[in-house]
Amino acid sequence: MVISLEEAKLYLRIDGDEEDTLITHFILSAEEICEDILRFPLSDYTEVPKVVIQAILYCVANMYEKREGSYYYMKNESGSITETVQVMTYMLANLRKESW
Repeated sequence: MVISLEEAKLYLRIDGDEEDTLITHFILSAEEICEDILRFPLSDYTEVPKVVIQAILYCVANMYEKREGSYYYMKNESGSITETVQVMTYMLANLRKESW
């Protein structure tokens, strides 16, 4: 993982460990979304740019915030995962390759 569970929990301001598995899944999903946007694996980086780390944390925070209504979150246009991905795409636009 590009960011650790501890880094994500610090960003989310979470002290307990009850949701560690959930947050880990969010991190992995956010990294996958970043790879889809960038059109290359994050493992290609020797040092991951700060903007990529911020995009991952942004995505994790959005998924965590809307975790209770995840089905609605995925389907609703306003405040949807689509909106999150659009913001991430803007953040990562300068690093994005033209194709896979």
